[in-house]
Amino acid sequence: MPRSPEPPGSLRPRAAQGSGRMGQDQTKQQIEKGLQLYQANQTEKALHVWMKVLEKSADLVGRFRVLGCLVTAHSEMGRYKEMLKFAVVQIDTARELEDADFLLESYLNLARSNEKLCEFHKTISYCKTCLGLPGTRAGAQLGGQVSLSMGNAFLGLSLFQKALESFEKALRYAHNNDDAMLECRVCCSLGSFYAQVKDYEKALFFPCKAAELVSDYGKGWSLKYRAMSQYHMAVAYRLLGHLGSAMECCEESMKIALQHGDRPLQALCLLCFADIHRSRGDLETAFPRYDSAMSIMTEIGNRLGQVQVLLGVAKCWIARKALDKALDAIEKAQDLAEEVGNKLSQLKLHCLSESIYRSKGLQRELRAHVVRFHECVEETELYCGLCGESIGERNSRLQALPCSHIFHLRCLQSNRTRSCPNCRRSSMKPGFV
Repeated sequence: MPRSPEPPGSLRPRAAQGSGRMGQDQTKQQIEKGLQLYQANQTEKALHVWMKVLEKSADLVGRFRVLGCLVTAHSEMGRYKEMLKFAVVQIDTARELEDADFLLESYLNLARSNEKLCEFHKTISYCKTCLGLPGTRAGAQLGGQVSLSMGNAFLGLSLFQKALESFEKALRYAHNNDDAMLECRVCCSLGSFYAQVKDYEKALFFPCKAAELVSDYGKGWSLKYRAMSQYHMAVAYRLLGHLGSAMECCEESMKIALQHGDRPLQALCLLCFADIHRSRGDLETAFPRYDSAMSIMTEIGNRLGQVQVLLGVAKCWIARKALDKALDAIEKAQDLAEEVGNKLSQLKLHCLSESIYRSKGLQRELRAHVVRFHECVEETELYCGLCGESIGERNSRLQALPCSHIFHLRCLQSNRTRSCPNCRRSSMKPGFV
């Protein structure tokens, strides 16, 4: 397990002695005051109140709670390094409290912080720490969130079977605990999963399900859940070629993101707007939106988002026959993709490079990218174990078996298999057609 970084001295818990310290009741009142300000979109005032609690409160439980508020607030604002800083302090506070429930919650926040910073291996390690803690009261409530964070990290590393296993586990937690809010978040992640492996019907189905949950149960929820589902619907609609519907959903999501100062979602919406304009062939409108998305992605530290922006920019340059500019964008994206360990992005970038070098007639460079492309295919296991053809090369209907291996639906139907061919032949390495 990676070691937690040392908390800054100014945030370490202070001794309870001294004048002007807050007691338990006053701490609760101030935390509640901060929550009311935060819900009224007065974020900076809320942060000021919570920081005062952190500075003056002698109540360890109150300090733990306010640190949780600060973690969540900084997450939603896209201040991920600050989020990580408060998560580290919360771990120390949980250790002082010697309470397994508090420790579980703080490790989950540490996992989430690393997930946002695209430190996916650390995220998985902290999630495993959560799952390895002795039985806690919070386990049933937070176990699904741990599985969701782990699934998002596996997806960030393009480990699709493990990602799907984690999402399905999170979904079971949500159903067993009647947690519609968790189910909504899992459905959005599943939408992203199926968008990446190119089953666009499922990529739309799951965020539509999330939107239904918001409509049916979300009266008291934050508007961010509606915004999140609308964004994922926009992505799926664009991939399906329904650009009008994509634009409508993306505009709705962006409107909420702007109202709530949600910088991460604003960046994703700008990227989606740019992709929609690129799909329409309107590159003049796409470029500035890619630039705006890149600016926010860089500011908040979303390196995987930066890869997606550069991928879109490269495709624009290819459409304009500016191949050297495309290669420059691809090179920058490849460095970032390797840094975060996202194999699918590397695969796509090698595929783009291959097409460019083929058109240039540069055989040595072409061969190098063909080799790396095939290596990425094997590493991601993006092939159907029945027909040997690729998964994720074009839009096709997929089906997951209970083991979470995915296949072309048509192959499962024609073979009428009852067990997983990949599990039976784990050493099989079919070619990429």
